[in-house]
Amino acid sequence: MVSNQNPSDIGFWDLLREDFVAHKNDWGRLGYRALVVHRFGNWRMGVTNPVLRAPLSMLYRALFRHCRASYGIEIPYSVKLGRRVAIEHHSGIILNGGVVMGDDVVLRQNTTIGVRSGDDIEANPVIGSGVEIGAGAVILGGLTIGNGATIGTNAVVLTDIPAGALAVGVPARVVDRSSESNGSAQLGSTEHEGPHDIGRG
Repeated sequence: MVSNQNPSDIGFWDLLREDFVAHKNDWGRLGYRALVVHRFGNWRMGVTNPVLRAPLSMLYRALFRHCRASYGIEIPYSVKLGRRVAIEHHSGIILNGGVVMGDDVVLRQNTTIGVRSGDDIEANPVIGSGVEIGAGAVILGGLTIGNGATIGTNAVVLTDIPAGALAVGVPARVVDRSSESNGSAQLGSTEHEGPHDIGRG
């Protein structure tokens, strides 16, 4: 459900190229830079020699802290991130280390995705492919967001959301898409232009 192909099966540079296209070919976008650091953190774990990996790990930790402090984006390398993930607006984006996220997901500012309680740190959300996450959304606990779902602005999601559904409110509830005058208005973004330019696969 989450991804058609494991990102670890794809070359590091190919992943960066896809992320670049998903960010409208703009290397200056801070969301893209944060994803580069995330991809690098995963790539260096493939260096099996601990002596060779040590300086790479030091570099990764420095870059991760820079992204967290300067960009306001925290995506640990342990997050299982799909392909062509786009961060439409940077700042205030926090993903817990156990989060699983599919392909073609769009994240917007002030999004928090992680555990619901310190008593159950293994219960992390699973975000399907093609999910749109609005500004200020909070997604917590061992739940699943189905493929193609939309999470509205400032929604607090604590339960599963079916594929293709629109979830809004605090706590979030699924609403009939036909009753919404404009689904994109629920996202708090003016830049998103629809599906990413690059093909699926």
